[in-house]
Amino acid sequence: MLFVVTGPSGCGKSSLIHQVMRDLRNVRFSVSHTTRPRRPSEQDGRDYHFIGRPEFERMIAKKQFVEWALVHGHYYGTSKKEIEEKGAIGDLILDIDVQGARQIKSNLLRAVFVFILPPKYEELRKRLRDRGEDGPDIIDRRLRNAKREIRYYADFDYVIINNKLDRAVLELESVILSSRCRTDVRNAEIRSILKSFK
Repeated sequence: MLFVVTGPSGCGKSSLIHQVMRDLRNVRFSVSHTTRPRRPSEQDGRDYHFIGRPEFERMIAKKQFVEWALVHGHYYGTSKKEIEEKGAIGDLILDIDVQGARQIKSNLLRAVFVFILPPKYEELRKRLRDRGEDGPDIIDRRLRNAKREIRYYADFDYVIINNKLDRAVLELESVILSSRCRTDVRNAEIRSILKSFK
């Protein structure tokens, strides 16, 4: 199952996803491509595939992305190869921007869509500042974008308000675990059980 997790920058998507992946088995993380500079805390291939703008644009031209967008002045995208390879193994979580999530939804890819909201605007501003990885201009741009992005929450299957991390993690894990129990997901197992009753 594909889980698309999105929300404004600084809402805590990455923290939630990292904790969920520690807690649950058979969950993989889809590593996106980006042209933005790597932050000191990030590792290439783990957090993102950091590539140059010309290479990213070549991948766009070759239609190698499931979704891509220009966000905060940089390209971000999810490669088809990443989805095909990791999605075949088990559940796959995408940590992507709102534009990318809406592209996936409009392309009718089968997925569960989760929107992460911060508890309030001031808390989002504080988180972006406390992160200490972006300058004031970038933080202001992210906050302006957040005001626009949060309007799309109603387009998603689930909304998690990331006020307390432990609770938000539990809610995201609940979404994943309950999705695994859907009838259409378990059809092969169900048929096998029904056959045993004949």
